[in-house]
Order: sequence, then structure tokens, then C-alpha cells
Amino acid sequence: MKFALLDGQRHEAQPNLSGTCPACDQAMVARCGEIKVWHWAHKGRRICDRWWENETEWHRAWKNNFPPDWQEKVRYAGDGERHIADVETVHGWVIELQHSPISAEERRSRDAFYGQIVWVVDGTRRKTDAARFVKAWDNGTTVGNGFPVQRVHADDCALLREWSDSLAPIFFDFGGQALAWLLPGRFDGFVYATQIPRDQFVHIQRTGVVQAGLDFAGLVKDLSERVARLEAPTVPPPPPPRQATGATPYRSGPRIIRRRFRF
Repeated sequence: MKFALLDGQRHEAQPNLSGTCPACDQAMVARCGEIKVWHWAHKGRRICDRWWENETEWHRAWKNNFPPDWQEKVRYAGDGERHIADVETVHGWVIELQHSPISAEERRSRDAFYGQIVWVVDGTRRKTDAARFVKAWDNGTTVGNGFPVQRVHADDCALLREWSDSLAPIFFDFGGQALAWLLPGRFDGFVYATQIPRDQFVHIQRTGVVQAGLDFAGLVKDLSERVARLEAPTVPPPPPPRQATGATPYRSGPRIIRRRFRF
């Protein structure tokens, strides 16, 4: 953990410090070595939150995009269940930073517990994920205007297969300037994704505003409705009239546009 309590105040780990856990109130010690990021650990290998994963430099870099008092917030349920959110914004969104593998059951449990949740997933953990995602993206079809989205085959990439049944916004971080945003829903093996600049994502989460009159929840709703409309059954158009010999043949169907993913 990044923070422990010393005399009731949150402090980052420093050599030779001792503190208490803000979630369970048990003793913690500062781990300040040369290999792992400096952090707090429970004495005796105690784990008070089964959802917690060991923190990496990737976690720490993402947390540092947000004010310290948004980081590692303890959330309680009515039945006393408690968990530590990586980031909780003042706009009501929890941002979970996921580096380690996670089961679908645990992911659904976190979705239900936090409600308004955004996942940022480390796309660099496996060496092949970035290349396979780009290949799936490049083989997909661009649809929509204004904020175009890409229709891609989920089975072309392990990340897409693993996360495509989530109803929460999913953002894959491949280490570049753009995040890949996996939109909710899977349709006959296909999913929809789009790109968003990393700094724009951080700005939206910090301010709660996408543009005048539109917050992040509204953007999620708009894009989800757009995907639903794209997948809604449509009535086929009537056949074209018979054309004279030598006329340009009638071609039906949408024009396919391909758009490369840029990190």
C-alpha cells in the first residue's frame, strides 16, 4: 500500500517507520528496498483485503495522476464488507488499476460492490497482448461518426476475450499516449472499442467533465447506446429497380473503413 496512518494522518512509506492500516487498523511496517517500489505492508503477512494486489511502479504512476486524498480510499458496504479502492474521484467513480490476472467472478464482484467503476488494465503484462490487440484492431471495421468506434473480433486477442463480458468501462494501457477503450457488450463474437488520449482520460476523471453539458457518465451512456443501435436488427432495404444493360451495378452494404490503432 502507498499510505498508512501515523498519528491519524496518512503517510507514504519511509525507512524505519511504523503505522496502522487505514482499513483494518492493524500494524504496518514500511518496506523501503532497492527493488520494489516503497510501500507499506502488514506485519505477519496479514491481508485485510482479498482484492488487493502487490503494487508496481505502473500502479504508482497511475495513482500519482490524482490527488493523494483520492488514492486508496476505503469503501464500506451495508453489511460491513470493506475494500480499498485504488482511486475514488470526487465525482463518484472508482478507478481500479489491474496488473495481475483476475478471475471473471472477482471482476463481477468488484463491479457490483463499487457500482460506478472504471478499469484501467496493464496491457504490457504479457508480451504479446499489445501486438495482438493492434492486429485485431487493424482487421476490424470503423463505424460511426464524430467519435468513431472500431468493431473487432474478440477472439483475436486474449485481453478482449477476458474482458468483453464486463459492463463497466475498460481501458487498456499499452504504455503509449493513447488508451484503448473497450465498450460494454459482446455481439456474436464481436466487440466495440475506441481510442482516447491518456491525458484526456486523466483530465476527464479529474474534472468530471468531457465537454460543456456532458460528463463522463453521459459519454459512457452515449457510446453504449450507439453500440446498441449499431447491433439492433434492421429491416433490409427493398431491392433496387432493374437497370438497363451497361448501367453501373448496384452495390449494397456499408462502406468498410479501416483505421489503425496509434499508441
